[in-house]
Amino acid sequence: MKNWVKQSINRIKADQSRSADTHLLKICIPKYPNIHFYLKDESTHPTGSLKHRLARSLFLYALCNGKINKNTTIVEASSGSTAVSEAYFARMIGVPFIAVVPKSTAQSKVKLIEFYAGKCTFVDSAPQMHHEASRLASKINGYFMDQFKYAERATDWRGNNNIAQSIFNQMEQEQFKVPTHIVMGAGTGGTSATIGRYILYKGYDTKLLVVDPENSVFYESFQKKDWSISNDNSSRIEGIGRPTVEASFQPDVINQVIQVPDAASVAAILWLEGLIGKKVGPSTGTNLWGAIQLAEKMNASEQSGSIVTLICDSGDRYLDTYYRADWVTKKIGNIHEYSAKLNSLLGP
Repeated sequence: MKNWVKQSINRIKADQSRSADTHLLKICIPKYPNIHFYLKDESTHPTGSLKHRLARSLFLYALCNGKINKNTTIVEASSGSTAVSEAYFARMIGVPFIAVVPKSTAQSKVKLIEFYAGKCTFVDSAPQMHHEASRLASKINGYFMDQFKYAERATDWRGNNNIAQSIFNQMEQEQFKVPTHIVMGAGTGGTSATIGRYILYKGYDTKLLVVDPENSVFYESFQKKDWSISNDNSSRIEGIGRPTVEASFQPDVINQVIQVPDAASVAAILWLEGLIGKKVGPSTGTNLWGAIQLAEKMNASEQSGSIVTLICDSGDRYLDTYYRADWVTKKIGNIHEYSAKLNSLLGP
């Protein structure tokens, strides 16, 4: 069995070596000439999202802790992207994979999970995922990967080419090489924990802003310093937002949390396509709107600097939802106010 574990770890590490680092794109927003914006494009990973890093770390963590053998079925609770990436790694090492996903998950994600030989079990809403995944894993004697619990501890936050180290390395030749702010949304909270810890470890002056969509508890919990807050709602921005504060969320390494209207998130991805010629997922819109709010304050106080945020995944996964005007009107509402605000940033 140890030989199988060793071979599995080597396969995952070899895949990492074959994957080049993701790009850091610079964009210009004319209203803020002294503020430089950068997008870390995580959509270029083999499985197309930021969650590729997390899934790799979770598999290595489970393998090195003796939780997976060649007969283990992996079970995960996911709104889609983590499940896609985990299905990829499960197929790589030859173990079965089952994803517990909400019925509202984009069909393109479901098809990708199945493409990588995974299976899907559906629940009515996101708050039901965790309980069902735990129950299912126990019933079949499988292993519940539990991204919401293990994300913050599975990644080596000190370095080892984690996302934080990659960002700071890629910024070294820029005018404002130490970012004034890094902006990102929270789902598990694992990536914000990695970035926040790395900033403190290296002694950077960078501030970490977490953006939270509607129907999520991270913002309210952070403001009230109450980590027991929960609700029964599902985030309308796939990939981020949770009904409870997950174990991986580490508030003490975060400087600020702001809430972003869902309509602003959708308006931002449509606007960004006009700047970079590429469709991105809705959580990227949440990130971008948060970055622009920071820039507004910096500009008002005549500050200069750089802001880095993430392209979390490709918009190609959401062509039947966030990129359809009728769907947006029905599910999100009127986005014109936010679109007008964004368009005003490009000049007269």
